[in-house]
Amino acid sequence: MSHIETSPQLHALQGETWPLQLDALYSCFRSKDSVLIMIDPDPDAMGSALALKRLLWRKVAAVSIGIIRKISRLNNLMMARLLRLPLVLLESPDAVKADKFVLVDGQPSHNEFFGRFQYTAVIDHHPPNKPIEAPFCDVRPDYGATSTIMTQYLRAAGVQPSQTIATALLYGIKTDTRNFERHTLVEDIDAFRYLFEYVDHNILRKVEISDLSLADTKYFHKAFTRKHVVKDRIFAYLDEVPSSDILVEVAEFLLKIHDINWSIVSGVYQDNLVICIRNDGRHKDAGRLVRRAFGAIGCAGGHEAMARAEIPLGRLREIIGDLSSTSLDRFVRRRLSPFKKY
Repeated sequence: MSHIETSPQLHALQGETWPLQLDALYSCFRSKDSVLIMIDPDPDAMGSALALKRLLWRKVAAVSIGIIRKISRLNNLMMARLLRLPLVLLESPDAVKADKFVLVDGQPSHNEFFGRFQYTAVIDHHPPNKPIEAPFCDVRPDYGATSTIMTQYLRAAGVQPSQTIATALLYGIKTDTRNFERHTLVEDIDAFRYLFEYVDHNILRKVEISDLSLADTKYFHKAFTRKHVVKDRIFAYLDEVPSSDILVEVAEFLLKIHDINWSIVSGVYQDNLVICIRNDGRHKDAGRLVRRAFGAIGCAGGHEAMARAEIPLGRLREIIGDLSSTSLDRFVRRRLSPFKKY
């Protein structure tokens, strides 16, 4: 089993290390394999999966990219459409067929769908919640984006990225580092600089400005109507939402408010209570907070400045009984209160 530990020494030896890790990755596959790359389709995941598909080209018989949910966020829809990304919606775990499975920009514990499979390789930049069992495992929580890792693999393989791959990877780096305002390493900046000359900047600009639909504005209105502010934390519960992406949009917007350092937006999506957390990143750890608050009852994880939890409504019914808007709103606020001691 190949695992990578990130360290300053490794960064210094990057030129020597990455070809070795590429060989270790390739050794996990055979020419007759049918490989499925599984992702939760955000920009970093889509760019990373596209790069891995290119790396496995002519190494295996077939490679496909499967998404575990429909894309609903408008930026991501625009990215998939303009770049013509070859994405396949995985309707049910039981219907998924492949010889080998790979997970990028995620871990088996991050989602119940992910947890149904045994993976040949896992490549990610999120802090691990649980030990990951896979023949090849490259998890680098100090990196700003998985797209940075995949850019390094492409360079180690001597593969010049196509315009499509470069645009997807660069946008993945921009979104997950919030244009380098969030946790970022020099490796992220180096990958950005390398990709920049290969990018279709017209497509990138169109993707970046495609934020909201007119229908989305009602959720912003509901957030302001229902907001609760406790010290430097703002909470908003939005009831049932058409996509969990709107929770992210609202959470990031509310963080713009002066004197607000934590934005916590929740809602119900596909029989789960979804909680999205954002903060200003200064001496805070959203991932640790969400794991402590919800890790024992659902899927929870993230980074210092951004995190997410998903809790099945059936499990919540066992815990709090009533699943009214008031009860769910109060449940989130109590669990994430700045006064709560763990």
